[in-house]
Amino acid sequence: MKSLTQRWRPGIPDDPFYTPRSSLWLPRDMAVGPEFPSHQSRPMERRSVLLVNPFYPKDPHASFGKHVLTPTLALTSLAAATPASWRVRCWDENLLQGFAPVDPLPEVVGISVHLTFAERAYALAKWFREQGCKVVLGGLHVLSQPEEAAAHADAIVLGDGVPTWPQVLRDIESGQIRSRYVAMYEGDYNDDPAPRRELLPKEGFLTTASLIATRGCHNRCGFCYLSTEGLRMPYRVRDPADIRDQFVRSGEPYAVFVDNNLGSKPEYLRALCRALRPIDRIWSAAVSIDVTDDPSLVREMALAGCTGVFIGFESLSDHNLEYARKRTPRTQDYSRRVRLLHENGIQVNGSFVLGFDDDRKDAFASLAEWIESNRLECATFHILTPYPGTPLFREFERQGRILHRDWSKYDTAHVVFQPRHMTPEELHLGYDWLYRKLFSLPSIWRRRPQQVSAVLPYLAMSCLYKRSNRIWHLLIKHRAVHRMWAPLVAWTRSRHLAFRKQLATATPGKRAAAAPGSVVSASV
Repeated sequence: MKSLTQRWRPGIPDDPFYTPRSSLWLPRDMAVGPEFPSHQSRPMERRSVLLVNPFYPKDPHASFGKHVLTPTLALTSLAAATPASWRVRCWDENLLQGFAPVDPLPEVVGISVHLTFAERAYALAKWFREQGCKVVLGGLHVLSQPEEAAAHADAIVLGDGVPTWPQVLRDIESGQIRSRYVAMYEGDYNDDPAPRRELLPKEGFLTTASLIATRGCHNRCGFCYLSTEGLRMPYRVRDPADIRDQFVRSGEPYAVFVDNNLGSKPEYLRALCRALRPIDRIWSAAVSIDVTDDPSLVREMALAGCTGVFIGFESLSDHNLEYARKRTPRTQDYSRRVRLLHENGIQVNGSFVLGFDDDRKDAFASLAEWIESNRLECATFHILTPYPGTPLFREFERQGRILHRDWSKYDTAHVVFQPRHMTPEELHLGYDWLYRKLFSLPSIWRRRPQQVSAVLPYLAMSCLYKRSNRIWHLLIKHRAVHRMWAPLVAWTRSRHLAFRKQLATATPGKRAAAAPGSVVSASV
């Protein structure tokens, strides 16, 4: 008789390079942006601003849920900096609600431009400019490719848009708009106004409490966008009391910290945890694995409500990490550090980059085995992508390894360079195989928590988050994400609060009662 695991096996071979493969489901509205309205005469509302997050195609390998976990802060932060004399609206095209409202037309349109949706951002800019609107472009791609972006806008903003935005609007009012504004990330972060989260539809997201307490990262990995030429982003922190107050004002029981690395300054993270602990809410964040250097800090995170962390392990090869200039513990110590997080009730979403020069064709199977043996609750995979303006891009360009400059494919889901020890096709097959393998029911079952009490919430999270893209599509389209997940978030919070009481009474360094498990993914 076949075992339960064998009966569940959905036919994912052990060979990462098997062919042929079935296509993954991707509906048209998750692959193509909303249609543009027809050109017709529309009234314009003076002193009105529309801030747009452009559509980007979704990768069917990953969960559609990660796109509506929490809203981007790019729009709500600019909205907070908009003078009171201006009316401001925000529109995220990725909520599948169609084109932005344009009756009446806004006087000013601000568009955030990322590498992967630059083409969509430029098309939006063209349409709005043809209607007579002033268009301002900002974002990291504008910083890395200013001449390209300038051709599509009335003005571009290089660097930190929040302190610059009021001046842009004043210049538009006076009819003296400049073509370029520059402001680096060097001011006091506490001077920035709190994001206006209420401008985005609560029902469209799992939680609208996207928080950012720090800017920058102590690492400067050669492949990371933070190493973009011209970007100066010193590590800055915000008053922990202000972050706590923002969390409370959001009214949400769960928050996602969207910081690049919340743990870059351990003592700041400790202070933040102590500020958050009294409010009895839960949160997840991106941290580097060296946060586990101090077990007492991990304990403080758990006591403050941390239920999950997103960790950029990047690779299981020390040579790859040295090449990437990432300061990290030795990879042989990763397993112990993951256990420390699990013992404190913190689930782990491990992020891995595929295609480093030390990666060979056996790297995919080895990585899958490591993830399963260490029972990572979730894993995220990225094909190494040389972002323009980074040291990696310049190196690959010198070596003649850049395959093309179609920025829409620079999304970490496509191969845009020549790998050293495999073909581009093999690298993509390995990427595809890892998602199919780790999202399969047998793998989900093998990675279940050792604590029996945590298995049910883990399975609920894994199946609902990782294997339910058809459900996610319906929830997003009908703005039912928050309504569907609210009971599950409440369940996770109540379980974690009970666990925290046991953890608080346990002797530091000793294992507390069984970890609670979480229905909320640690994806950020």
